[in-house]
Amino acid sequence: MIYVIDASVAVKWLLEEETHPNAEQVLERLIEDPESFAVPELFCFEVFSVLQRAHPDGLKAFSQGIIPILQSGMLRHPMTEELANGAEPFLRCGLTGYDACYASLAKELGGQWLTFDKKAHNAIKQFDVSCFLQDMIPKEWR
Repeated sequence: MIYVIDASVAVKWLLEEETHPNAEQVLERLIEDPESFAVPELFCFEVFSVLQRAHPDGLKAFSQGIIPILQSGMLRHPMTEELANGAEPFLRCGLTGYDACYASLAKELGGQWLTFDKKAHNAIKQFDVSCFLQDMIPKEWR
């Protein structure tokens, strides 16, 4: 299975006050098997933006903490017409355009979107494409 990592997960890796054991477990698995993970290209911009606002040295944190992960072999998926069209059902459920792209990518890849966004996860539960990491890790990891 392919796991699509939300920006909310990556932020927990780099902001001391945001750490969470399930985010750490995602990072460990990503390091072990990067080919089992994917992000839409917007992930890079979202994480960069949050780190600039919330980290004392956002550029360094991004350069040292995120760039190596992005270059590890994980899939970095561009915005395509297929991804945009696939986002439509998730938009109708109330997701933002960003979140709908994460969910669309998970669906397109036959995977699961890993997120700490409870509202987004709850809005699309019926599609079974997301895992709310605050409460659980993917079933396959237990």
